[in-house]
Amino acid sequence: MVLEIVYDEKFVTFSYGGRVGMGRHTAIRYLKSNVTNPSWWFNVSFCPNKLDEFNVDKLCTFIGEKIKDAFLIDVIKKLFRCQVVRVKFGGCYLGRGLPQEIGLCSILINVYFHRFDREIQEMRLLVNKKTSKFELVEHDFSNSNVFYNPVKVYAVRYLDEILVIMSGSKVLARELKDRVLDVLEEDLGLKVNRVKTAIHCAVSEKIMFLGIELQAVPPSVLHPPMSEKAIRAKKKYLRQKEAKALELRSTREMNRKKLGLKILSHVFKKLKQSKDGFKSEYQIDTEVREIFRTWADDVVQEFLGSLEERWNWDRLLSRGDFLSLRHVRDQLPPDLVDAYDKFQEQVDKHLAPTKARTVLEEEEKRAREEEEQKYSERTVDDLTKLCMKVSAPIELVRKAVRMAGFTNNMGRPRPIDLLFALEDADIIKWYAGVGRRWLDFFCCHNFRMVKTIVSYHLRFSCILTLAHKHESTKLEAIKHYGKDLKVSNINGYEDVYFPTERDIKMMGDKNLSDPKPVDGAISLALIRLASDEPSHSCVSHFCGRTDTIMYRVRLLQNHLNLNPLVEAQWVKGMGVIHETLNRICLPLCPDHINDLYMGKITLQDVDCTSFVEVD
Repeated sequence: MVLEIVYDEKFVTFSYGGRVGMGRHTAIRYLKSNVTNPSWWFNVSFCPNKLDEFNVDKLCTFIGEKIKDAFLIDVIKKLFRCQVVRVKFGGCYLGRGLPQEIGLCSILINVYFHRFDREIQEMRLLVNKKTSKFELVEHDFSNSNVFYNPVKVYAVRYLDEILVIMSGSKVLARELKDRVLDVLEEDLGLKVNRVKTAIHCAVSEKIMFLGIELQAVPPSVLHPPMSEKAIRAKKKYLRQKEAKALELRSTREMNRKKLGLKILSHVFKKLKQSKDGFKSEYQIDTEVREIFRTWADDVVQEFLGSLEERWNWDRLLSRGDFLSLRHVRDQLPPDLVDAYDKFQEQVDKHLAPTKARTVLEEEEKRAREEEEQKYSERTVDDLTKLCMKVSAPIELVRKAVRMAGFTNNMGRPRPIDLLFALEDADIIKWYAGVGRRWLDFFCCHNFRMVKTIVSYHLRFSCILTLAHKHESTKLEAIKHYGKDLKVSNINGYEDVYFPTERDIKMMGDKNLSDPKPVDGAISLALIRLASDEPSHSCVSHFCGRTDTIMYRVRLLQNHLNLNPLVEAQWVKGMGVIHETLNRICLPLCPDHINDLYMGKITLQDVDCTSFVEVD
């Protein structure tokens, strides 16, 4: 808390992770909205190493420059010495809610990298200052087809993951990379894998950062124009809409005609039957007049809106009239000629479609010019501009789905036998926690593919798991739980934990929270135990409830007999819970076991000293 208050306002703007409002999605949003025309990029790859005594002393020196508190610095050193706080670079657990990391690690990492961030900031300002000296004369720029892309440097750091992007020559990118690595190795004393820290072309090569694939693409890739098939479908829809409107208009006119005839027939009948004229208990002449006036206005507006009708009436009232002949007009009275001229003026004013046709042609011409202008701007942007395409690594997600047992080798959903020992509600919660974490984690261009994996593979794997547990068929499980996987609570109400198909369809990629990745949820199962152990307090932090249930931790890698350190067996970039927690027992209250399944808390939020050994 003290470190956060002192340092938060001093951190640079591209430092993310472990800060309020500066999470993973905020970093991705910065890349999508601010980075333009990248040419080269590289992410720093650290060798697997932890902060040793030299690094801890350097960290405490950095803290001592801002906070003059020897007791606080001594406490931090003792935490590292006792391995209560342990920071290891080059792994896959920082910022992922795994128990190997405590909440204090994030702020300590940001403090340790603060000097590096300032160096990067100075490099960016220096490059921008050199670039600003090159200016284009305004009239030369307007009279030429020159497009100037200034040299820019972008940087994003999320805890120990560092991405540097720049536009310009590769020589400049290599100099920037050497400067960055020198600062990390010499000033911070960190070990960097210079072979894996390679410069990549932003256009032709993708790069992984924060579990997301990044690539520089033209704007038309992110916002493609309508295809020919889509244009045909739109035209067909407009034709159907017009035909439906015509049908409704015809029906409305027919109903109006019937109603008007009924009103006139009724009034005429009353007039014939009454000797003193038509009388009524209610004065309805105002309402009837209003109805007929509304109908008349609609008819006139519809008539004036039709160019063909106006053209026909103008032609009928204007053609072949002998009163327009001079020798005939001279023989007629002036009043008759004036009346005819006034009538003809009114006909030309209200019925002549020339002006309306001119306005319509101008609107069509303006729309055509706007479309051509948009096409030219889109073409120029595609040739001169590059944007950031953020995509989920679908192949890695599918590999994780297949490794965890959601699908078979053919890619079809299958049951997971590890979960048969769980209660039905816990099975659904486990699947819901994995699915919701995936949906919250990705804010990407191909978000629809992630939705498909959650809505189809995970949903039907859960249904098949429930069906095999109760030795029933898939259809019987769907009939009992529904596709939304509803379960009844103790009060008889139905609870929905798994995101419904409608909810998934309505989800977008605009979530800006800082969710925990799926690593800890997909590789963990909590099996409820029926034991005679005395009641224990809930192991969740700040929870003193004693109405707990004992759960045993079962890890995915031990169940599948896989070694996460072997890249061919594990999913690249996916973290793993330490195997020492396998078969450890946790007393948890009903609220926190639900939160743990649903991903609201992680094993990082429980008291590791309160674990129970049960045979």
